[in-house]
Amino acid sequence: MLTEVSALLAPIAAAIGYSSYKARQFEHVYPNIGELTDIGGYRMNAVHVPRPDTADLPPLVFIHGASGNLLDQTGAFLKPLEGRAEMLFVDRPGHGYSERGGPENALPSGQADAIASLMEKRGVKRAVIIGHSFGGAIAAAFGVRHPDKTAGLLFLAPATHPWPGGIDWYYHVATAPIIGWLFNHAVVVPLGLRRLERGTVNVFRPNPRPADYIARTGPSLVLRPRAFYNNAVDFKRLHEYLTANAQHYSEIDAPTVIITGDKDEIVWEHLHSRGLARDIRGSELITVKGVGHKPDYLATDVAIAALEKIAGRPRDLAAIARKAEERMAGSSIDQTVGTVPPSIVYSAP
Repeated sequence: MLTEVSALLAPIAAAIGYSSYKARQFEHVYPNIGELTDIGGYRMNAVHVPRPDTADLPPLVFIHGASGNLLDQTGAFLKPLEGRAEMLFVDRPGHGYSERGGPENALPSGQADAIASLMEKRGVKRAVIIGHSFGGAIAAAFGVRHPDKTAGLLFLAPATHPWPGGIDWYYHVATAPIIGWLFNHAVVVPLGLRRLERGTVNVFRPNPRPADYIARTGPSLVLRPRAFYNNAVDFKRLHEYLTANAQHYSEIDAPTVIITGDKDEIVWEHLHSRGLARDIRGSELITVKGVGHKPDYLATDVAIAALEKIAGRPRDLAAIARKAEERMAGSSIDQTVGTVPPSIVYSAP
C-alpha cells in the first residue's frame, strides 16, 4: 500500500518541483522593473515616469488586461510617449509583482480603488486612464467611482459588458478547493508553456504578432501559481460584476475615446465597444478595420492621437484610423492556417 501511494505521489511531487523551479526562472528572466508602494496593508507595483519638462499631455495611467502585467503596456506606449507625459504603468492587484490585497480586489471596483490609492501615494492627482481588454472594465469602474481623479478615459478593445456563454474550463478548475491548488502548482506551468506561443499569436490574430512580443512582455509570469489563481478568480467574478454595474457607465462624464478592431474575436466589438459608446454620453468610438484584439500595438498612433484629443487638441481620429488601416493592409496572417484554439495564457476577455 505504501509503495502504491509513493508511486502516485512521486510524479505529483516532481511536477510541483518543476513548476516551482520554472516560476523562479520566469522571475529571473522577467525581473520587476517597477517599484512597490504600500497603499494600506499591501503593496502595488508600478513603473512611474515623472513629469518631464517637455510634457504636453496630462498624466497617464495604464491598466493591462487579463493574463498580463505592466510590461504589456510599457511595450506599447513607453517609448512612443517618451518626454510627453507623466506616466504610471500599473501591475493590477495580484498580477505581475503587485500583491493581491483583500477580497475586494477580485472585482474591477476594488482594483480601480487600489489604483486610485496608488495614484495618491505617487502624487498623481488627476490622469487620463487607459485600459486594455480586462483593464477596460477597471478603467470604467475608475471613471464611475473616481471622477475627481479622471481627466479622461481611453478604452482599447475593452471588456465592459456581460457576454453570452461562460469562461474556459481551466479557470473553474484553478479556483476549486484542493484540486485547484494541485492544478495551479503542478499542471499550469507545463500546460501553459506548451500553449504560450499559439496563445499569444491568437491575441494578435488576424494581425502578425511582433516577433519580440514574448521576450518583451513576460506573459509566462501569469503561469506562477498565485498569479494564475488570481487571474482565474478575476475571470470568475467578472460576468456577475458587469451584469450588476454596466448600468452605471452613463454616470461617466469625462472625455472618452474607445478604440477597437473589427476583427477582435476575443472581446467582441459589437457587444463591448459599441455598448460602451452607447452608454457613455459624448464618447467617440473608433473602429480600426482589419485589427484584432491589440490596437494598443497595431494602432498605437491612433491611441496617441486619442490621448491628444482627450487633452483638448483637435484630432480627426477617423482619418488617422484610415491611415493606420492603409499601413496595415496586407499584413494579416494567412487565414488558411485555421483557427487558433483558446490559450491557457490568453482567453476572453
